[in-house]
Amino acid sequence: MDTNALSDREATEVADGVYLAQLAVGQRMSIQHFHIEPGATVPEHSHEHEQTGFIYGGALTFIVDGEEFTTEQGDSYAIPSDEPHAAENRTGMPVRGIDIFSPPRLDVPWK
Repeated sequence: MDTNALSDREATEVADGVYLAQLAVGQRMSIQHFHIEPGATVPEHSHEHEQTGFIYGGALTFIVDGEEFTTEQGDSYAIPSDEPHAAENRTGMPVRGIDIFSPPRLDVPWK
């Protein structure tokens, strides 16, 4: 069994005000932590991984195929693989949450 503490992981700024930290990686899935500052945007992108997540602080607006979905503290979400998506923090508070990817993101693009 592997364990990882968020406090032991260094977050990488992947876009202005968007910080990601890779946490545990298994054979079939991986988990990452995110912190998104007020006003910050995750640019539109897509990936082979199915992505599920949970917001534990703040609110985040996803833009998928021109449609907006706002997730708030306590909400979870699922994004199919290869689905182009973006996200924006339109609030005055940071957003914090976790993402789970399957298959695992072994070669994270920000490393």
